[in-house]
Parts: sequence; C-alpha cells; structure tokens
Amino acid sequence: MAQTASPSGPSRHTSQGGDGRSAAGSAWAAGGAMFAGVVLLVEGVMSVLKGIAGIAENDVYARLGDYVYKLDTSAWGWILLLLGIVLAVVGWGILKDAPWARATGVVLAGINIVINFMWLPYAPVWALVSIALCVFVIWALCTAGSDTP
Repeated sequence: MAQTASPSGPSRHTSQGGDGRSAAGSAWAAGGAMFAGVVLLVEGVMSVLKGIAGIAENDVYARLGDYVYKLDTSAWGWILLLLGIVLAVVGWGILKDAPWARATGVVLAGINIVINFMWLPYAPVWALVSIALCVFVIWALCTAGSDTP
C-alpha cells in the first residue's frame, strides 16, 4: 500500500495491483466474477426447469404469433435441459475458480444469448431477462483479472 501526501491534510492511502488497477477495481471485478458464477449456476437450474416443463407437457408454452424458429416444445425442452446442465456445471466451476471455467462461461453465455433469442416467442420476458443476465456474465468474466476468482 502506497501513501501519498495530501497538501490539505493527513496522508491518503491508495492500493494498486501490479497492473495499475486499484484494489477497489479488483474487488469489483472479483465480485462481478463471483456474481457471474452464481448467475450461470441459477440460469442453468432455470433452464433445466424450463426444459423439464417443455419435455413433460407439450402445451406448457404457447408461441406468440408466427415465428421462423418453429420447434416442438419437446425439442426446445431437450435443448434447454442439456444447455442448463452445462451452464450449471460451468457456473459451479467459476465459483470453484476452475481454470477452464471462465472462457467456457463466456462461450456458453454467448450461446445462451442466441438460444434465448430463439426462445423469445415462448417466454418473451424471461428470455429478455436471461439475455441481459448473460450480457452481464460476459462482461464480468472478461473484465475480471486472472488473479481473482
């Protein structure tokens, strides 16, 4: 921790990492990465639940209007179920600071954005919320330093 003298009073403490970022910025990035792991874990569990609902009952989701991506809700259910399992595993990996988890999390969050865009006619509000959360996950995982979880 470095001390800098202030002309108007007591010294002020600043802390910087080796790359010049402040400790507060590193803490924010670390907290963002931790939150990204939690969001991916929760997003995965929610996708599993959406997938199970789509597989179990073919009429659970009603499509709004005519849409290009016409898949049976059972097919969507399987897609969401498998993606949800992988998202939950990667979210857990991020929380455990696994070396493979960050890059995989960014890629899967991007895939989840595309899948949720295609899912828009079935659950528009939840799809938009999921897209927004995944954009945050990508930002948080890309800005977090390699020395933070």
